[in-house]
Amino acid sequence: MTPVAFILGLCGVVLTAAGLLRSYAVARQAIAPLLHQGDPTRAAIEALRPLPFRPRVRTVASRAMLSMGWLFVSLYGLYLVVRATAVAA
Repeated sequence: MTPVAFILGLCGVVLTAAGLLRSYAVARQAIAPLLHQGDPTRAAIEALRPLPFRPRVRTVASRAMLSMGWLFVSLYGLYLVVRATAVAA
């Protein structure tokens, strides 16, 4: 195994692990506002707003997009691992 393949594979493994862990953490944060009822008065006021302008919906949507971004980072890490095996062969 060449040093370039080793470094490329190591970077890929680290990137994959970091991306998966961050994606999982952000996905848990995205689901948290949906699990709690919150204040009934605030919920009644938010129910009058259109769906895209509700703070909970915007929070969930932005965190879900961030979680998918971290998943793409982890997929790039897997790509680096595959390229490292191609370089080593």
